Amino acid sequence: MSLIWGTNYVIVKRAFEEIDPQAFNAIRMVVASTVFVAAMVVIRMRPSEPPADGSFASVLYTPSRMAKGDVIALAGLGVVGQCLYQLWFVGGLARTSVANAALMLAATPVLIALISAALGEERVMWTHWVGALLSLAGIYTVVGSGVDIGGTTWVGDLMMLGAVCCWAIYTIGSRPLMTRHSPLAVTGISMAIGTALYLAATFPHLRAVAWDRVAAGTWLAIVYSALFALCLSYTIWYAAVREIGSARTSVYSNLVPVVAMVTAALFLHEPMGVRKILGAAAVLVGVALTRVASAFRRKSDPDPDPGNRIPAKIR
Repeated sequence: MSLIWGTNYVIVKRAFEEIDPQAFNAIRMVVASTVFVAAMVVIRMRPSEPPADGSFASVLYTPSRMAKGDVIALAGLGVVGQCLYQLWFVGGLARTSVANAALMLAATPVLIALISAALGEERVMWTHWVGALLSLAGIYTVVGSGVDIGGTTWVGDLMMLGAVCCWAIYTIGSRPLMTRHSPLAVTGISMAIGTALYLAATFPHLRAVAWDRVAAGTWLAIVYSALFALCLSYTIWYAAVREIGSARTSVYSNLVPVVAMVTAALFLHEPMGVRKILGAAAVLVGVALTRVASAFRRKSDPDPDPGNRIPAKIR
């Protein structure tokens, strides 16, 4: 997932020079939603035995029916985690610096850990906090020279902050649904709902694009970004949330700027000095510490209280 999201920046960078970012994002969301819905229909049509909890098959299919409350929850996730997140992320990125955006996105694991701990959904160990903060410091080391919160970029900064909050809510809010439904269904249905709203909000951007003049390379970038950065990566993200928890999964997102930095150095020949290498190392150590936190928690708490922890079938 981190490899896909990290390389995705380089792939779509040139596409943004030809097409409006909001229009680009709208079309890739349509492609991704279509693939998700088609996959769910095909899987539902194929008779099979109920998959075992935690198996790969359970990532794609669960036999549970959607209750009214589940539909309402999915609609809320579609509004917050797909429509608002995408609008504020793309809009914020266009109005602030890449450094500011990267630093704010790097704060996502800390925010998710705070919310998870406050709600009692996860018991966050001190080593996890150290790992998350070290990872955040590593991102600052990588992009720190370009960070300038406020000033002329304050609108974009606020939009990026809103996007971070939306993603945190979307990540944590999806976990109860995945005790009954597959990551594919939760992601696909919420994305389809969010895409419909996103299209309505970005219609002026879509109408302004001369689609008959869009180059083949840009269309390839749209399809790649839809299939891999949205369909595959989102499914991996929520399968991981179901298996290892929101807090630990979110720390892996801090590998994305590191992958993007290395990819840009290899293919766009952007400079990568000692400071960036040290920052990348701090990110890697921070992610490793969250694994230590998880292992220590399992050893020290072999019989967790089911009232305060996630059911065993989705850990």
